Amino acid sequence: MNLATNRHVIVIDDDLVFSAVLARALNARGLVASTAPDRATALAQVRQNAPDYAVLDLKLGAENGLALIPELLAAQPNLRILLLTGYASIATAVEAIKRGAHDYLAKPVDADQVVQALLGDAGEETDAPLEVHTPPLKRLEWEHIQRVLTECGGNISETARRLGLHRRTLQRKLSKRPVRESH
Repeated sequence: MNLATNRHVIVIDDDLVFSAVLARALNARGLVASTAPDRATALAQVRQNAPDYAVLDLKLGAENGLALIPELLAAQPNLRILLLTGYASIATAVEAIKRGAHDYLAKPVDADQVVQALLGDAGEETDAPLEVHTPPLKRLEWEHIQRVLTECGGNISETARRLGLHRRTLQRKLSKRPVRESH
């Protein structure tokens, strides 16, 4: 997907490797991409450069990308925002819509998916409502279990207690491979 435009996109993500790779791929597709690792840098760049698009991560270190959406729109009212997250949920998607995001994708994503979400299927801007790309429920459950397990430092008993599961039930769920997302 190659674009013949010089539209500016800002990639706002605290994962410097991911944002650099995505920016390079977006540049190769005809967009002018820059990166910002945090809220303050993102707001300064949006005020200075007035980008057309923003690719925003849900988690920016200790900060929340959802909280940044209204600030970005206040600085650049026509900014089209794509929210990315590794922890997809319907509640997050609804909150993103309420705050002004135009689309929502669950990580991992590739540059073509990002361009398609920013420009629409035909490569043109659209005011269509936000399209939610959520993984299957079993995948969301698996990701949630992994997140809680990490928070518990790998302690199965504590994770089971927090999730309200029997320890053996949790072990069975952990022994299964994660459900792949369908596209």
